[in-house]
Amino acid sequence: MRKIRLLVSIGFAVFLALIGISALAQNRVITGEITDSKDGSPLVGVTVIPKGSTKGTTTDGLGHFRISVGANVQSLVLSSIGFTSREVPITADHLVSSLTAGTSSLNEVVVIGYGTAKKKDLTGAISTVTTKDFQQGAISTPDGLIAGKVAGVSVTSNGGQPGSGSVIRIRGGSSINASNDPLIVIDNVPLSDDGLAGSPNPLSLINPNDIESFTILKDASATAIYGNRGSNGVIIITTKKGRGGDKLHINFSSVNSESVKANEVKVLSGNQIRAIVDSFGTASQKPLLGTYNTNWQDQIYQAAFGTDNNIGLSGGIKNLPYRLSLGYLDQDGILKTDNIQRTSLRLNISPVLLDNSLRVNINIMGSYNKNRFANQSAIGAALSMDPTQPVHAQNNYGGYFEWLDPNSGAPIQLATKNPLGQLELYSSKATVQRSIGNIQLDYAFPFLPDLHANINTGYDVSQGMGDVYIPDSVAVDYAQGGYANHYTQFLRNELFDFYLNYNKNLTSIKSRIDATAGYEYQDFYNDNPGTPQTNAAKTVVINTPADIITQHTLVSFYGRLNYSYNDKYLLTGTLRADGSSRFSPQNRWGYFPSLAFAWRIKEENFLKNSSALSELKLRLGYGLTGQENIGPIYPYLPLYTYSTGTGRYPFGDSSYYTYRAEPYDPNIRWENTATYNAGLDYGFLNGRITGSIDVYSRQTNNLLVDIPTAEGANLSNHVYTNVGNLTNKGVEFTFNGEVVSSKVFRWDLGFNISYNDNKITKLSKLASDTSAGILTGNIGGGTGNSIQILSIGYPLYTFYVYKQVYAQNGKPIEGVYADVNNNPSNLFYRYQSGLPKVVLGFSSQFNYEQWSLSFTLRGNFGNYVYNNVAAGGTLNSVTSNSAFINNANASYLKTMFANSQYYSDYYVENASFIRMDNLVLGYNFGKVISHTVNLRLSAIAQNVFVITKYTGLDPEVFGGIDNNVYPRPRIFSLGVYLDY
Repeated sequence: MRKIRLLVSIGFAVFLALIGISALAQNRVITGEITDSKDGSPLVGVTVIPKGSTKGTTTDGLGHFRISVGANVQSLVLSSIGFTSREVPITADHLVSSLTAGTSSLNEVVVIGYGTAKKKDLTGAISTVTTKDFQQGAISTPDGLIAGKVAGVSVTSNGGQPGSGSVIRIRGGSSINASNDPLIVIDNVPLSDDGLAGSPNPLSLINPNDIESFTILKDASATAIYGNRGSNGVIIITTKKGRGGDKLHINFSSVNSESVKANEVKVLSGNQIRAIVDSFGTASQKPLLGTYNTNWQDQIYQAAFGTDNNIGLSGGIKNLPYRLSLGYLDQDGILKTDNIQRTSLRLNISPVLLDNSLRVNINIMGSYNKNRFANQSAIGAALSMDPTQPVHAQNNYGGYFEWLDPNSGAPIQLATKNPLGQLELYSSKATVQRSIGNIQLDYAFPFLPDLHANINTGYDVSQGMGDVYIPDSVAVDYAQGGYANHYTQFLRNELFDFYLNYNKNLTSIKSRIDATAGYEYQDFYNDNPGTPQTNAAKTVVINTPADIITQHTLVSFYGRLNYSYNDKYLLTGTLRADGSSRFSPQNRWGYFPSLAFAWRIKEENFLKNSSALSELKLRLGYGLTGQENIGPIYPYLPLYTYSTGTGRYPFGDSSYYTYRAEPYDPNIRWENTATYNAGLDYGFLNGRITGSIDVYSRQTNNLLVDIPTAEGANLSNHVYTNVGNLTNKGVEFTFNGEVVSSKVFRWDLGFNISYNDNKITKLSKLASDTSAGILTGNIGGGTGNSIQILSIGYPLYTFYVYKQVYAQNGKPIEGVYADVNNNPSNLFYRYQSGLPKVVLGFSSQFNYEQWSLSFTLRGNFGNYVYNNVAAGGTLNSVTSNSAFINNANASYLKTMFANSQYYSDYYVENASFIRMDNLVLGYNFGKVISHTVNLRLSAIAQNVFVITKYTGLDPEVFGGIDNNVYPRPRIFSLGVYLDY
C-alpha cells in the first residue's frame, strides 16, 4: 500500500504539471545567459525574478534561462549565493549578463526545513558552515568538519578509533534517557540514529568530501517545523551539486597521513613494581617477578598510515547539470589491527524541464566499508599487565606470555591477559553497505507562478555483517574453547514528503508572504537476527540471541507562514502535528507550534544610510518541539521477549530459553521541549565584520527516563516513563571578521563562545526517596558502582562522591572523608558535573600571495572528569593475588592508597582545556601543466597540543567518566589538490 501511495502521488504531480502547461498564459518570453564576471564561466542556479514578483526561474547547466513575464515588467532581478544581486533592465528578448562575487552575505540563500530563505530574512537561530570553513586534515566522518565552528554546538570525539565519530550536542542535552542527538538531514532525507552492526558509527559511511555545507538549526522557532525530532536541534547537510556548463570540471584530492600516539597513561615501571613487591609482596609473589621493563602501551600502539583519495567530475550535458564523485579511504588505527576502508560513490543530477517549470534534483550516494576492529580490551590490559614480564613466551597460547596455573598449566582466569595477544589473536571483521538517495520534484504552476508543488521521495538503506573469531588457544577465551560468531543487521528508512509553497509579493501594502503546507510519512525498519555464538570449533553453543525485528512509523502534517512588511518586520509561524507508533492511540499525536519575530533595525530611516553599519537585526522566538526516540520500540505495550543465553531455565540435564515479561507504561507520552530565544545579528563595514548574540531558555517537560520501580509495581524493577523536567539556559556569541584585506595579504578570523547552564528541575515516580535521585554513571573496578546521580536542582552528569580529607602535607588520607551533609550515615555529596559550562572555538587564516596559514582552537571550561583509570592506582592493585602480579596507575605514588577509594572526590578532576585541532600550511602553485590544471599543496597537523590541568590521558571525555578511552592520535598529513 505504501508503494502504491507513492506512485499515485507522483502520478498526481505529473498530471498537475500537464494541466499547468496547457494553461500557460501567453506572456512575453525572455531568454538569456548569465556568467561569472571573473572568468566568464556560466553560472548555474542563478535566481531570475521579474521585478515586483517573488517567483521566477533559475539558470540551467549552461547558465541559460527562459522566463515568461507580463507586458508591464521592465527589469529582472538576478541573485545567487556568494554573488552581489543585480537588477537588469529588459532591453531585448535575449539578455546577456554577469554577476560579481560579493562580500556581504545578507542575500545568501540558506537551506532551512522544507525550503530556503535569504539570510537577511531569517527569524531563528541558524548557523551555516561551508567548505571554506571546514576543519581540515584526515577526517573520516562528517561531524569532524564542524568541530569548534558554531556557537552552542559541542562536538566531542568518541575516541581515536578510525570512523568512530563524535557526540554532537546543540545547546546541551534536552533529555536524560531519550536521544540527545540532533536530527541529521542529508539532501532532504532525515536519517535514523540507529546504530549499525559492523560499523563504528553510522556516519562513517558518509564521505565528508561530498559535503558542501552544514546548516544548524538551534532554536525551536527554526526546528519546530521538524516537530517530533527537533528537540535536540537539526543539522541539514547539503552535498555538492553539478556546476553545469558544457565544460568538464575535474577535482582530485589526496590526503596521506600518519597517526602517532600523542601521549600515554602514566603507570608504574618495571623497577617500581619490583620495589613494591619486594617491600609489600608475599613470599609467593616475589619469585613471580620478572627482569623485564616492558612498556605494554608501546606494544599495543603503532604509527598508523592513512590515505583518503577523492575525484569529482562535474559539468552539464545540454540542460542536465551533473556531479559524479568517487572516494576511497584506507585508515589504520593507532591500536594495532584496527582498520577502516571505505569506497564511496555519489551522483547528483539536477535538470530543469518544461520551460523551467519543473526542477528535478536526484541524489544517490552509496558506500561500501570493510572494517577490522581491534580488541579494545587490550587498552585496559596494557595498563594493568605486569611490566616485569616479557611479551612472548614458549607456551600453547599463541606464544604470548600469560599467567598460568602452576598445577594445570591453564591460564589463570582472574589474571590480566597479554595485551598484544588480545590484539593479534583476535579477529573481528565486518563489511557494511549503505545507500542514501532521493528524487525531489519542484513544480511551478504556469497558471499561478507563485505556487509550487514539491514531492520528495527518499530512502536510507544499510546492511552490516561480520564475523568474530577467537581461537581456542587464546588465554582470554581458553576456558570456553574460543569464540565464533556471525552477525547481520539490516536497516531501512523510507520517506515520502509532499508540500505546497506559495510565495507572493504584495507591493501595494509593502508585504511579502511565503506559506508552506505539507505531509510527511517516514517508516523505520530494523532487522537484527540472532545467530548462535559458539566456541571456536562450533561444537558448543554459548549463547543464542533472540531475533530482533522492529518497525515504527511517523506521520506528520506541517505548515509554516513567513510574513515580511516593508522588508523590516518579519514574522514566522509554524505548526506541526506528529503521530508516532511508539505511543498508545490516546497519546499518539503531538502538536508543536512556534512563533518568531525579527526587526531589521538597519532598515529604519535613522540607520539606513549608515556606511559603517551593514546589518542590525533583532530576533525573538518561541517554539515547542518533541521527543520519542527511546530504547523500547513500543514502551506502552505489555510484551514478552525471548530470554538471553544466561537467562535459560534449567530442567533436568538441559536448559531452556523462556519468554519473560518486559516493563511497560500504558500512559507514556511525548517528551516536550519549549524554547525561548532572543538574538541580535550585527554587521559592519559592508559585511567584513559579522556576528550574532543569542540568549535562550529551554525547558523539557515529561522527561522520558528509565527509573527504578518498587517491588511488584511493574513487570520489572525498572520502567521507561515520564518523570520530570529539565532546563538549559545559555548565551552565545559569534564574531567573524575580515581583519585585513589587500591585493597580497588577507587575514580572516572567527570566534564563538557559548555558556550553558543545565539543571534538572523536577523528578517524580521514583520508588525511593526523591531526594536521593537516580544513580547513574557506571565505573570500572567494582560490580554495580555508580559515580553520578540525577537530582533536582543539579545538572546532568553530577558526581556523587565522598569529600576527601587531606593531611597537612597535602596527601589524601585513605578512608577519611568529611561529613558535608551533617549525616554520618550517608557521606555522599553532589560535586561538579561532566558537562562544560563554557565552550569556545577560534579560527584564523592568513593568506599572503600564494601562501596560506590557518589554525583552529577549541576549548571547554567548567567540565570535570572522574579519572577512573587513576582510581586503580593502589597497592592492592599490584599485590591483590598471590598467583600473579598486576601493574597500577602512577597515581599510587602520590596517594599511597593501599585499597581502592573509588568514591573519593580526589579522582574528580577539573578537565577544562584548550586544544589546537589543526595547523595548516598551504601553497597554491596556480595553473600548471600547460596552464590548465590548478595545483595546491597543504601540510596539516591535527591534535597539535592540549593545555589542561587534567592528569589523565585526555580531558575531552563526553559524560565525564574516563575509563580506558581509545586515545586520540596526533596526525600529520600531506594534501594534494588538483582542479581542472
